Amino acid sequence: MDMTGQRTLQVTQQQAWEALNDPDILKACIPGCQRFEPSGDQKFAVAAGIKMGPVSAMFNGSVQLTDIVAPQSYKLNFDAQGGVAGFGKGESSVEIKPLEKGCELHFTVHSSVGGKIAQLGQRLIDGVAKNMAEDFFKRFEAELEKRYPPAEEPVPQESAPAQTSAGVPVWMWAAGAAVALAVVVMVTR
Repeated sequence: MDMTGQRTLQVTQQQAWEALNDPDILKACIPGCQRFEPSGDQKFAVAAGIKMGPVSAMFNGSVQLTDIVAPQSYKLNFDAQGGVAGFGKGESSVEIKPLEKGCELHFTVHSSVGGKIAQLGQRLIDGVAKNMAEDFFKRFEAELEKRYPPAEEPVPQESAPAQTSAGVPVWMWAAGAAVALAVVVMVTR
């Protein structure tokens, strides 16, 4: 299975890097994770309960970080055994690019599975993997927001709402344009 993606995060590159290297945050964000502990030089012992269709099992394994370029990128090699349910192994690349506000996280995953879970079919496996990735990022973004709450922007004193030449507030024009764009996207699908 191959998967690629990117996420825009509302934290700095350094903050995202620190979170991606914090075992406690990763344990909280990985669906079904019961253990994510350091076990050597850039190596972690991992245990996670995973359910795919009718097959569910506890997978135990390891994650090894390589090609580390702090705070920009690294590669992860992973290997996990789930007893009679099967195994999973592969590698992932993670890259964090700074933006004017926040950063962008890019990732690629190449993995393979064997045993009973491999017999479930590629569509089911891909669907579960994508759902797990989405769940991870929702949890990760929530953890980032807890750790690095967004700064409140100061509200200017004594300023009147921006007006267009026709006397309609600018925010109303922006809202109308967003609604129109959403309708166009839905109609053209």
